[in-house]
Amino acid sequence: MGARDPDFEEWVREHFAALGPLEIKRMFGGAGVYRQGIIFALLDDGVVWLKGDETNIPALEAAGSRQFTYPGKDGVEMKLGYWSLPDSATDDADEAADWGRGAFEVALRKAAAKKPKKK
Repeated sequence: MGARDPDFEEWVREHFAALGPLEIKRMFGGAGVYRQGIIFALLDDGVVWLKGDETNIPALEAAGSRQFTYPGKDGVEMKLGYWSLPDSATDDADEAADWGRGAFEVALRKAAAKKPKKK
């Protein structure tokens, strides 16, 4: 992930304001975006990456989103379950908030599905 950009983080807070308070935390040179303590998006090099699953990936793909990838060991392309915010939503806060809500719902389902850790 690339360097953090405080101006970009402020834009994200303003653009996703309809979702309520967000927390942005440093993460591998980029940042994670949290709502109610649950991560639903990543920020990297000026791109908002939204958490995806079978419920929202088809719509994200149809809107032109691409999957977050990075080079792994031995040149193998690694993929994460995050998809870029569609270009049409970069100038439309209402649309961005709709995509953000969908990503948050994915994050809630994934958090609920995690088994409690054994002590």
